[in-house]
Parts: sequence; C-alpha cells; structure tokens
Amino acid sequence: MRTMLSLRTTSPFDLFDRLEQQLQSAERVPAAEVQETEDAYELVLELPGVDKEAIDVKATDRSLVISAQRRNPRQAAPASAEGAAPVPAPEPAGRGLLLSEFRYGTWSRSFRFPAGIDRDQLQATYRDGLLSVRAPKAQRVSTVSVKVEG
Repeated sequence: MRTMLSLRTTSPFDLFDRLEQQLQSAERVPAAEVQETEDAYELVLELPGVDKEAIDVKATDRSLVISAQRRNPRQAAPASAEGAAPVPAPEPAGRGLLLSEFRYGTWSRSFRFPAGIDRDQLQATYRDGLLSVRAPKAQRVSTVSVKVEG
C-alpha cells in the first residue's frame, strides 16, 4: 500500500493574512487600565460607542467579569422573535457604505485580583466612552468548616 505525501505550500501573503486576522480579533477587546490602591482595585476600560444599558459588570470573590455589546447603528432593532437576526436599515437613496473599519459585536473580559473584593461595595460609572469600576478590597475573609462524613 502506497501513501501519498501532500505538501502544503504557503506564500508570504498567507502569513500576512493570518497576522491581519489575529490583529483584528485582538482589537475587539477594549483597552484597560488597572490600578491597585491601599483599599481598592480601580479599572478603566475604553468603550466608545457602547450604550450604558449594553454594559454588564459581575463580580465573584476575587474577580470581575465585564461584558458589553457595541451595536451597528445601520441595523434596525432585532425582530420580535428571540434570537432572530437584525434586519438591516435601508440606506438613503444614492448612498452606500464604501468602507467600515468599526468593530461591532459582543465581548467579555475578566480580571482576577490577588486579594478578595467587597462585592457589595462595587461602583461603576460610564462617561465619555470610559467605564470606571472601583472594587474595594474585602476587609474580612470568611472561612468555612465542612464536616467530613463517611
């Protein structure tokens, strides 16, 4: 039995295409700045063009998960059926989109901290395209004992 060896050749252009795809996917996650103060962790994320209602901030004992959606303004609201694709809004007569480099869609990003955070005291504000979150450090750490049964 004979096996055929198949060689895959790539050109430098293939490498550029893959690099461009990787850069485009990296651009979908917003830039962040995280600082630690004596009593809190402070985060600032760039979210230009995102509606405040489309931002979700969730916390666990030591981490924050921030999700948001940037909607395409050229698409009408989704159809009444849940999960249905949005219906494109009609372009004005004689006009059409020639180029768009804007990124639309949903993303999620998580941040884990070295110490626990006080979830009840979280503060988040959104202004001028910047989301600021202040997560105070937990002042007490609770320990739970579990009875071993057998």
